[in-house]
Amino acid sequence: MEWFGLEGTFRIIQCHLCHGRDTSHCPRLLQAPSSLALGTARDPGAATAALGTCARACPPSQPGIPNSQSPSIPALWHWEPFPGSCPSIPCPQSLSSSPGAPPGPARGSEVSLEPSPLQVNIPSSPSLAPEELQPLEQLLVPLDSLQQLHVLLVLSLFVCLLHNRKNSECFAIGNPRKISTCTDHELENHSMYCVQCKSPVCYQCLEEGKHSSHEVKALGAMWKLHKSQLSQALNGLSDRAKEAKEFLVQLRNMVQQIQENSVEFEACLVAQCDALIDALNRRKAQLLSRVNKEHEHKLKVVRDQISHCTVKLRQTTGLMEYCLEVIKENDPSGFLQISDALIRRVHMTEDQWGKGTLTPRMTTDFDLNLDNAPLLQSIHQLDFVQMKVSSPVPAPPILQLEECCTHNNSATLSWKQPPLSTVQVEGYILELDDGNGGQFREVYVGKETMCTVDGLHFNSTYSARVKAFNKSGVSPYSKTLVLQTSEVAWFSFDPSSAHADIIFSNDNLTVTCNSYDDRVVLGKTGFSKGLHYWELSIDRYDNHPDPAFGVARIDVLKDAMLGKDDKAWAMYVDNNRSWFMHNNSHTNRTEGGITKGATVGVLLDLTRRTLTFSINEDQQGPVAFENLEGLFFPAVSLNRNVQVTLHTGLPVPEFYTSRSAMP
Repeated sequence: MEWFGLEGTFRIIQCHLCHGRDTSHCPRLLQAPSSLALGTARDPGAATAALGTCARACPPSQPGIPNSQSPSIPALWHWEPFPGSCPSIPCPQSLSSSPGAPPGPARGSEVSLEPSPLQVNIPSSPSLAPEELQPLEQLLVPLDSLQQLHVLLVLSLFVCLLHNRKNSECFAIGNPRKISTCTDHELENHSMYCVQCKSPVCYQCLEEGKHSSHEVKALGAMWKLHKSQLSQALNGLSDRAKEAKEFLVQLRNMVQQIQENSVEFEACLVAQCDALIDALNRRKAQLLSRVNKEHEHKLKVVRDQISHCTVKLRQTTGLMEYCLEVIKENDPSGFLQISDALIRRVHMTEDQWGKGTLTPRMTTDFDLNLDNAPLLQSIHQLDFVQMKVSSPVPAPPILQLEECCTHNNSATLSWKQPPLSTVQVEGYILELDDGNGGQFREVYVGKETMCTVDGLHFNSTYSARVKAFNKSGVSPYSKTLVLQTSEVAWFSFDPSSAHADIIFSNDNLTVTCNSYDDRVVLGKTGFSKGLHYWELSIDRYDNHPDPAFGVARIDVLKDAMLGKDDKAWAMYVDNNRSWFMHNNSHTNRTEGGITKGATVGVLLDLTRRTLTFSINEDQQGPVAFENLEGLFFPAVSLNRNVQVTLHTGLPVPEFYTSRSAMP
């Protein structure tokens, strides 16, 4: 330990305690004098202070112990024994001021200690390290006042700790500490602790003061309790400090890791950019090769045309020279013998020059345009993708069974996230099977936690499940919920798809019309699977109209009799007979009509893909239509002379059940 900038180290020599002995003889240090006799800077050995080396000393009368009047050692400390202390120190061990002298027993029964427990060891200064045992005066190192004060404080605390004394009586600097007394009653000591006021109180405060009605506890017990609480708090704080220390180590390691990752990332970035540059250079070479090929092609074409024109020009020039020589001929008969041929030859040659011969076959421009805009845009958009800290995928949702239900051919499902889940959810995916135990398919994707699925098959069993998703991925599926749709169909007429002339009543179960022309109205529920039966009762039937009953597609004509187009399959009936009609084709005329109060039944068997009609629970004619596939809606066409009421959720009639039972 470095002390006060000295080159060496002041080592405090361990005090050999007087185990089991009375320590009342230990001297008490008096207050240091305020005046100090200090030496000069040039002569540090002459510096002498009233505070000096520390020693356990006997009374000045003991021989061999230097006192304030000793001529060899200056008066460093003033000692005053405690009252009642013995005139001698019966300590069996002593401390030597020599650097190498081991502690040992004294030569007599009354042995004192050397004046200084400070051992001076300055190895870096050879001139100050004695080669042999030197007098005690030469081992003392002069200290200034501040240094001596620090030495005294440290040594006094050290000795007190060695004696395990809470309030040291061995080296008490200044006046001894007074026992705290009550602020209101100076003669009373604190004996109890007020829990409400959180302060120590005396006995008189409990009897007379404001604490008489308060809860009090023993002072010692509360002292131990508060010490225990403080100790526990310190333990917790110590744990936090330990964690903070480990965290600092982690942060320092992160600095190194950041350095390494930075170098690695820079190398990767350079490699990626170099790869892009290499790819661009390769593409550049390919484009230059194409330009060179185009260049060679243009030159070849032009050179070929030059060669061709040169040859032809020579032929033309030769022909012209020959003709000029012929013109110079004075023999008419000879000239006329070859003139016709020469004229044809000249015209032919002229025509040859006029058929694009004098037009360049190749342009000088390169019809190539490099489209670099997308690449430049990509280069400008080249940037780092900031990867966010990946969060865990959501937990599987929980289906709320009390809110899940089915109605007719629709199902309502509700779900929620687990109560303790803190992972953010961006949406949900609801899946249903096909009602036959087939593969699941997505029927809803969104943020809502409730969904109603329409258009399911009647009398079918569906399995439903849901999962959540966020940017990190998709959660596991929830538990599978089994849903059973209604065995029979309950539905009413649909005002939203009906013709405007249709009049609805009785919760959309009764319809009529305000027009003399036939108008079409559909049911709300469509069928694509299963066996379904419904009836229509004739509430009003005037002037023998021809209402039609059957099934139709959703886009059937609404302003014509049912069955006029290819989107409807119907039976129209009057008071005497009926016909089946599809795509304006009338078939199977059957005797038997309707009146007020009659009932018309429609039986759609999509398992067998047939449509059958009945009047007053008796089958009307043969099976009306076969090979029906797709989605069909119940349909009726009527005018103002007819009013009908729809009845749904009915069992299959007996005539069809008995026929189905036949082999």
